[in-house]
Amino acid sequence: MTTGDARGTERQLVTVRIPTWWTLAGLLSGLALGWLLAGTDVLDGVLSVTAPLGALWLRALQATIVPLVAGLLIIGIAQMVRAAKAGAAARRMLGLVAAVLVFSGVSSTLVTPLLLDLFPPPGAARGVLAAGGEAQEVPGLAAFIESLIAPNMVAAAAETAMLPLTLFFAAFAVAVARLPGDQRETLLGFFRALANAMLLIIGWVLWVAPLGVFALAVGVGAESGSGAFATLLHYILIVIAAGTVILIAGYLLAWGAGGVNPLRFARAVLPAQTVGLSTQSSLASLPAMLVSAEQLGVRERSAEFTLPLAVAIFRATSPAMNLAVAIYVAHIAGVALGPLTLAAGVAVAFVIAIGSVSLPGTISFVISIGPIALAMGIPIEPLALLVAVEMLPDIMRTIGNVTMDVAVTTAVDRQAADDGEHDTRALQR
Repeated sequence: MTTGDARGTERQLVTVRIPTWWTLAGLLSGLALGWLLAGTDVLDGVLSVTAPLGALWLRALQATIVPLVAGLLIIGIAQMVRAAKAGAAARRMLGLVAAVLVFSGVSSTLVTPLLLDLFPPPGAARGVLAAGGEAQEVPGLAAFIESLIAPNMVAAAAETAMLPLTLFFAAFAVAVARLPGDQRETLLGFFRALANAMLLIIGWVLWVAPLGVFALAVGVGAESGSGAFATLLHYILIVIAAGTVILIAGYLLAWGAGGVNPLRFARAVLPAQTVGLSTQSSLASLPAMLVSAEQLGVRERSAEFTLPLAVAIFRATSPAMNLAVAIYVAHIAGVALGPLTLAAGVAVAFVIAIGSVSLPGTISFVISIGPIALAMGIPIEPLALLVAVEMLPDIMRTIGNVTMDVAVTTAVDRQAADDGEHDTRALQR
């Protein structure tokens, strides 16, 4: 799911490599060990070591969320505001991107609960994902409106009140983007450095993820037994289904707004999807997406303007799949999600999707879903286990993002042709 601006954003953030397969191995081996030791005298001795070790790793993971979200949101949103100054074509594209992201979030709030009703989680699911955390209190309408703005941002950060923090960071990023050039670059340089420092820390934390996930999984395996494996498979399928909705929407967008026959679009975008499948990187898929756009008859200047910008700021599947994770955990934990709570989740998911610049899928999982869950009053402890299987949903994230990037490009090109205008000069400066 790694995405980034080919002209610079990728070089401005540090590269973090995560031992993904080892983390999955840690999860599976921890579940298996707990299952085998369940009911034995040895279990208590093992848990006396693994339980505090897992809790320590989880706290280290949680400690990075607020500062990393702050740095990445300000960088990403400031970049989007700058892009909006590139002319009418850019503003049309950003409007379409915003509409798709809203659709992505709203669709998940409708589809995911429906899927969970039609295909309920295994009986052991509550023991797998609901252990180790208490849901936050969900406020009423008046309290919800008051909570949108925190009078003290330091206190809000200490309490991890992510909804007011996210809105504040978004407003702050827009203000930074409107400052004079030297002041803007000074502040963006600071937050870029902050993001890089936090990426290094979270990289260190995730580097020992195989051990941390193993330690957490032992207790889960002892409590849930073989049901833990069925629960994780069920979770993966539900989250992938939420992403599939956005994948299908990409074909419909290319057809309705881009005027491209779905079969023709499918043939043209297949090579880019294949690259995305093999690399799990939208950035690595950019050359193949440019070829797909050419085969679809998209004008070269449209493709060379829209696709790099889409790769930099547009992750179509992010709200849908991130909310699906949060809703799944809420369902297992018995957290009631009313309209206001879901609206808060959609709002945070929308902003986070813009700010989650070039990151590996494992890191994006932590810093994207954590704020959403916190804003919705959902326990975030289960995320420490679910991050170990993110590599599988991440494939759908990349394929869906690649497909929607090309679909948006066809729509932007068609609109630009209809209006007889295309101005990219400001973006190229």
